[in-house]
Amino acid sequence: LTKMVTEQVRLLAIDEDEELADTSSYNVCLPYDQAKALGKTNIDVDRIAAGLPCGSEGFLLMFARWRKLERDLYNERKERFDITQIPDVYDSCKYDLLHNAHLNLKGLDELFKVAQLLADGVIPNEYGINPRQKLKIGSKIARRLLGKILIDLRNTREEAINVAELKNNQDNDPAISSTGKDDTDSHSKCNGKFEGTRRASFTSDKSLDQDDDDDEETKYRLDPKYANVRTPDRHVRTRLYFTSESHIHSLMNVLRYCNLDESLQGEPGIVCNNGLERLCRTKELDYMSYIVLRLFEDTEVALEDPKRFRIEMTFSRGADLSPLESNDSEAASLHQEHTLPIMGPERLQEIGSCLTLEMMEKMIRPFAMPAEDFPPPSVPQGFSGYFSKSAAVLERLVNLWPFLKHGNANGK
Repeated sequence: LTKMVTEQVRLLAIDEDEELADTSSYNVCLPYDQAKALGKTNIDVDRIAAGLPCGSEGFLLMFARWRKLERDLYNERKERFDITQIPDVYDSCKYDLLHNAHLNLKGLDELFKVAQLLADGVIPNEYGINPRQKLKIGSKIARRLLGKILIDLRNTREEAINVAELKNNQDNDPAISSTGKDDTDSHSKCNGKFEGTRRASFTSDKSLDQDDDDDEETKYRLDPKYANVRTPDRHVRTRLYFTSESHIHSLMNVLRYCNLDESLQGEPGIVCNNGLERLCRTKELDYMSYIVLRLFEDTEVALEDPKRFRIEMTFSRGADLSPLESNDSEAASLHQEHTLPIMGPERLQEIGSCLTLEMMEKMIRPFAMPAEDFPPPSVPQGFSGYFSKSAAVLERLVNLWPFLKHGNANGK
C-alpha cells in the first residue's frame, strides 16, 4: 500500500516537473515557501482547484516524504520491516487525508486504516509492555517534568500558607482596631500609599475592579530558584508546560500506575477506576493532547489539615478524530475546512473525591527529579532569595490584600 501511494505521487511529481519547465505554468505552481506556508491562515482554494497539494508543499516534496517512508519502513536487502516507522506512516496518511483528499490517491484510505490499527499497538508499547514497565520507563523520561511540576505546586502551597498566616496575624493584631477614627485613617493611609505606588508604576488608567484583580494576583508567585525568567518575583496563576508526545505518554503512565511501586504498596491509585478505563480505551494521544492539574485551596479548612489543598486532574486526547469521519454534517464541514476538533477534557477522578496535594506529592515524588537535583538557573542580580524568606515582601502582600482595604465595623 505504501508503494502504491508513493508511485502515484511520483507520477504527479513528474508531471509537475514538466509543467515547471514551461514558464507559462510557473505562476500556477509556485515553488515551496515554508515561511509562507506556515504563516497561512486560510486554505488556498485556487491551488486545490488546480489539483495541487495543499499548503504550497508541491508534489516533489510530497514525493520525497513518501519515498523516505517507503524506504525506511521495509529493508529489501534484509527483508525486514521497521515497526518504529509505523507512527510516521500513520501521521503522513492522516495529513494527506485531511489536506490532500482532493488528489484521490488510490489505496490511501486503506493504508490509513491499517497503519492506525498497527499504531494503536506500537505506540503505547513503546513506553512499556505491562504497567510496571510503563511506570519504570515513564519515570525515566518524565522525571524532570515531574520534578518541575512538584516544585511549582509546593511553592504555590507555601506561598498561600504564608499569606494566610500573615492574614491571621493581622486579624489578631491589636493595633488594627475594628472601630474608631484611627482605624479609618489607617485604611485610608494604606490605600492611599498603595494607589500612589500603582499610579506611579502603570501609565494606563485602570478601574477599581481591575485594581482588585491586581491585588488577587499577589497571591501567586514563581519560584525564583527554578524560574528561568528575568522577573521571578512576579505572580502567576497558570503554568503551561509545552512538551512532546513521549513526555505526555510518560506523565500519563506515571499518574496511572504510580501506586504499583514497591515503596507505595497498598496505597490506592490517584486515578479512579473510570479514569483508568477511559485511558485504556485511549490508544492515541494526538496533536494538542493535554493534561491539566488544578490546585484548589479551601480557606475554610485549617492550615495544618491536608484537605486544605486538593488536586483535580483532567486530560484530553487532542485531535483524536479520523479524517475519514463523514457520517454527519459537522464532520463534513470540518473536513471541508481541513481541520479536526480538539477533544474535550475527561476527568481522571470521581466527582466529589478529594485528592489532597499531600497525597499527590507522596505518590509522585519517587518518580520525580528531587528539588536538590533540579538544575537551578543563574539567580538574577539583585534578587535576595526565596519568596517565603522575604518577610518584607510578605508584609507588602498582606497590606495589598482586599480584607484590609474593605474592612467593616465588625472586623470580619
